[in-house]
Amino acid sequence: MADHVDLVVSQWHAQRPDLDVSPMAVIGRLSRLARLVDAELGKTFASHGLDRASFDVLATLRRSAPPHRLTPTELMRASMVTSGAVTQRLDRLEARGLVVRTPNEHDGRGVVVALTDAGLDLIDRVLPDHLATENRLLGALSSAERAALADTLKQVLESLGDK
Repeated sequence: MADHVDLVVSQWHAQRPDLDVSPMAVIGRLSRLARLVDAELGKTFASHGLDRASFDVLATLRRSAPPHRLTPTELMRASMVTSGAVTQRLDRLEARGLVVRTPNEHDGRGVVVALTDAGLDLIDRVLPDHLATENRLLGALSSAERAALADTLKQVLESLGDK
């Protein structure tokens, strides 16, 4: 069964048979898939009063060892965003009572970010819904196909310098 990307690739092949347009089949589908996945995950996050950025911070703190505390620098590295973006995220989450910043006992100049009880409760409620959404999105794939796709995507990411 042909999809929109097949149509685009076919049209380009007809117009420019001198070019190998096969990368468009992969990149086009990855782009379309990313938009669909982002939209579906966004709905799940919104149903809990979060956006992707807030979920990312809460989830990063939650998956760290108890007491679920990290420095802003550690959060920045874990989420691969700028320090300014982390600060904005933390400001919003702190205003909602989901995280708290306290002085770093090992570095008097810095702070440590920790989940509050409310933040821990929220991320523990969101995570099962998030995973259910991801499972639904991947429902057409078997466990073996999911593993193979994950390995293939990892290989592409590594080849582009993403670790």
